[in-house]
Amino acid sequence: MAGRVGFIGLGAMGGPMALNLAKAGFALVVHDIDASKTEPLKAKGTEVVDSAEKVAALVERTIVIVETTDQAEQVILGAHGIIHGAKAGHIVLCMSTIDPFAARGFADKLAAQGIAMLDAPVSGGTGRAQSGELSVIVGGAADVFAQCQDLFDAMGNRAFHVGPLGSGLAMKLVNNMLVQVNTVAVAEALVLGVKAGLDPQTIYEVVRVSTGASAAWELRVPRILAGDYAPGGTIDISYKDQELETAFAKRLGVPLLLANVTQQVYQMARAQGLNKQDGAAVVKIFEQLAGVTVKA
Repeated sequence: MAGRVGFIGLGAMGGPMALNLAKAGFALVVHDIDASKTEPLKAKGTEVVDSAEKVAALVERTIVIVETTDQAEQVILGAHGIIHGAKAGHIVLCMSTIDPFAARGFADKLAAQGIAMLDAPVSGGTGRAQSGELSVIVGGAADVFAQCQDLFDAMGNRAFHVGPLGSGLAMKLVNNMLVQVNTVAVAEALVLGVKAGLDPQTIYEVVRVSTGASAAWELRVPRILAGDYAPGGTIDISYKDQELETAFAKRLGVPLLLANVTQQVYQMARAQGLNKQDGAAVVKIFEQLAGVTVKA
């Protein structure tokens, strides 16, 4: 599908995703409330405008990747939102991890103006955002999905169409719940092993080839051993995602035991001022409680 592409939200995920679109040859029009985040794209000749409305007026497809449901609503439906600039036939790709029920409401209001929407959250973290190897998990009409395949191919190496609008977000919450719960289990296991006198590097090497292995083990443990808590995804974002997961489950009448319990660990980390550190930093809570330090 030809034409310029809009991109709103140039943070830890959106920034590298937009750069990969530019590298793939897409002409972009971008906006971020933090003007400094537009500089890497501005340096490549990308057009920068000062509102979501202005982005939408200049393009046929607009990508939105912001942090919260409220931010997504403001960008899409707010006073200077996409809905006021987009023409009939426009496509909004909401790639933020937000409330699925809210996303359906946004889509209904856009549809009344002839504007299509996909919910298309991504998985893979900042590393895979930079390398263009994200998984894109999409809900919405199949024909609209097909019209955006070129964008998904430039930002990721897998795009899944999982059902009607809201399904992409439901799938993303299922995935995130597993990795967030597992991250807390990883932290507990490491602290237990170190308290028992085991070498943490040995714990890592044994578990990664044994039945306790997981994506969270591979992602988190090397960072914990190195003391590297630069955010791939922050404690705050993990907490926000678990709030979405538990609220979504309540709406559906589904009990979630571990998601609710582990969310309190992330809240403890937030209370300790670890908000902007990587999710792996939850290990510090267990280190404090057990009186040990996990390090290589």
